[in-house]
Amino acid sequence: MEGFKIKIKALTNEIIEISEMMGFKAVKELFTRDGARIDLAILKENEKILAIEFENSYKWIKQRVLYNAIKAHRDGFNRLWIVYPFNNKPLKNSWVGSFIEELGVEIEVVHPKEIGKKLKEFLKSL
Repeated sequence: MEGFKIKIKALTNEIIEISEMMGFKAVKELFTRDGARIDLAILKENEKILAIEFENSYKWIKQRVLYNAIKAHRDGFNRLWIVYPFNNKPLKNSWVGSFIEELGVEIEVVHPKEIGKKLKEFLKSL
């Protein structure tokens, strides 16, 4: 598997900086109503815009992605990005992707190298 170790602290700081510069609020380790934790949440006032989870391993990735989607859904997020440094596509041709769609959560796997540019484009579109 090709990939690299995610520098979570640096990426988190970059995401927070971009979000705040564009008028959004970024919350590290947002605790959900049922006690789960979302790595990073992007909010606009009280509106839940985007949940972001960092995954640094491909082991059990489908199960972790599913759990992340359920956490996001249960807390009112309809968008989830998984920051994932590997080249394999964890949701391609998977029942997990189909189930997450049924939950109503838009999910996207984003490479760490692309997160800054992608976030700027996404937030600009809102």
